Amino acid sequence: CGWGDFTPGCLQLFNTSKGVLFFLCVASFLQGMTVNGFVNTVITSIERRFDLRSYQSGLIASSYDLAACACLTFVSYFGGNGHKPRWLGFGVLVMGLGSLLFSLPHFTAGRYETLSGSQLGVCGGNRSLPCSRDASSLSGYRFVFMLGQFLHGMGATPLYTLGVTYLDENVKSNYSPVYIAVFYTAAILGPAVGYLVGGMFLNIYTEIGRETDIAPENTLWVGAWWIGFLGAGAASLLISIPILGYPQRLPGSQRYTVMRVSEAHQLKDGSHKKASDPDFGKTVKDLPRSVLLLLKNPTFIFLCLAGATEATLIAGMSTFGPKFLESQFSLSASEAATFFGYLVVPAGGGGTFLGGFLVNKFKLRCSGIIKLCLVCTVSSLLAIFIFFIHCPNMPMAGVTQVYKGSALPAGHLNLTASCNAECGCLQETYSPVCGSDDIMYYSPCHAGCKKVAENLRNGKKVYQECSCVEEPFLPSPGNAEAGKCTSSCEKRPLLLFFIFLVILFTFLSSIPALTATLRCVSDRQRSFALGIQWIVVRTLGGIPGPIAFGSMIDKSCLLWQNQCGEQGSCYVYQNSAMSRYTLIAGLVYKVLGTTFFIVACFLYKPPPSESAVGSSDASENGNSDLQEQKPSLPAEEDI
Repeated sequence: CGWGDFTPGCLQLFNTSKGVLFFLCVASFLQGMTVNGFVNTVITSIERRFDLRSYQSGLIASSYDLAACACLTFVSYFGGNGHKPRWLGFGVLVMGLGSLLFSLPHFTAGRYETLSGSQLGVCGGNRSLPCSRDASSLSGYRFVFMLGQFLHGMGATPLYTLGVTYLDENVKSNYSPVYIAVFYTAAILGPAVGYLVGGMFLNIYTEIGRETDIAPENTLWVGAWWIGFLGAGAASLLISIPILGYPQRLPGSQRYTVMRVSEAHQLKDGSHKKASDPDFGKTVKDLPRSVLLLLKNPTFIFLCLAGATEATLIAGMSTFGPKFLESQFSLSASEAATFFGYLVVPAGGGGTFLGGFLVNKFKLRCSGIIKLCLVCTVSSLLAIFIFFIHCPNMPMAGVTQVYKGSALPAGHLNLTASCNAECGCLQETYSPVCGSDDIMYYSPCHAGCKKVAENLRNGKKVYQECSCVEEPFLPSPGNAEAGKCTSSCEKRPLLLFFIFLVILFTFLSSIPALTATLRCVSDRQRSFALGIQWIVVRTLGGIPGPIAFGSMIDKSCLLWQNQCGEQGSCYVYQNSAMSRYTLIAGLVYKVLGTTFFIVACFLYKPPPSESAVGSSDASENGNSDLQEQKPSLPAEEDI
């Protein structure tokens, strides 16, 4: 263990499977925290800061999977037969560079300029804003974000293919699912911590050191989204150094290979035996034969398709889950990210670890593991029906209802009324306030407010003498408080509980599905099978998932940003439409996933010796436990 000729004795303490597990866990934690935590947490802030639409932010999220697809065949095939720790170390290094690049637009786009609280404010004659064409050009920075995500994807490709096989090759077979479950639990906890820490950073103003009187609850507020990427990038560069120092094989790992029992799917023509040849897969000439062997394995193919359906939902919900909570429960971006983190920590992390534990505890063989995946998928399918219900939109004058009463026809927008006609309010200045009549208004000006109170209420600015706000039982105009009205939705606990169940059962099947995937192929094809599965999962699931969800969420938008006549990001979504689209997508993909697991279970043909496992022959060798439980590695289900 070391770098070239530099191999000090103190480093050999880490030259163990536990040492490898620790550093790979740190790497997967950083990957999950950055790509699936920070990126998803700051999506709303980036849309606001750089005038992006949801489908454009969906493209940013999908760039990670595009890179994975582009690199997977090359990395899994050649890296699988090469020096795995070097591939892993350089991958983590590239991932760190991607994080630093992702934060770059903050430093090159210039200062974030927005109207101050006093400018936003009150009714007071005609005003005009200079129309800045620079604003719309900011959307070009999405290509920098996409490149950063592309580097993230390139760097993570070895981690979830070669990293898993390197762990599996260097531990006993019966410990393999536990090691891999720990590895994937770290990768799940990463996003959860990313949501929580990212939510904290969003409470800091993006231009650190500059004073602003806009509160985080204001929709013009942009938090310090870039801090997390700087820290994660630096940490990734540091953790790549020890990973690069590991040898191709850990001391004593050779003896584990002879203890393995094959559970590969049996092909009728017996061609699966070709993969057992020690020289198979060492040259490019064997690449087409390797692909053909996997394509002839129906269990492997349907497990990949099932993984793709799960990946679509995971990618879509992890990208837009915080936005869903923000809209349904009328939260700020930081509050929604923190909420989502509280859901993902126990549900995602606990489900991932529990899945590996169940395989190990009950010594499940391949067919039993697929049935466990089927039970989990059906359970999450039932839980997803919760999206039949939704929290009603908070009433907003001129958007969801007309001033002084009745509802607006769909798609109709009329922000002008007799109470604010003389104020000269601008539609460019969106700064919602909550009136004392529990109705939201587009801005203090649109509420007809004349004064700003000196004292804050609950840390929020208070506007007075608002002619559009009616005080109950009082003839005088009401007051308004900066920020959205607080949602009192009674369905919130029920929604959160069932969303928790959907996340739990989805991640509960991830490690078992991974283990089943690698048990149904021959040992020499495991790294390559992992790579092919990633390509299928990313191409059919991870890439279209965020784009499809982003497009659907755009369809539920009620109020778009208007900058110089061009459409920007969405300010207000229709909660009922958002829930309906989420339900449709969830049902379609969960039904497909259930079908694919059923077909995989039905078509699986175990080796003839499987029925004899645990018999007297196995007992004589003292390996019955190992044979009962040879959980090869898992293939990633899309963290």
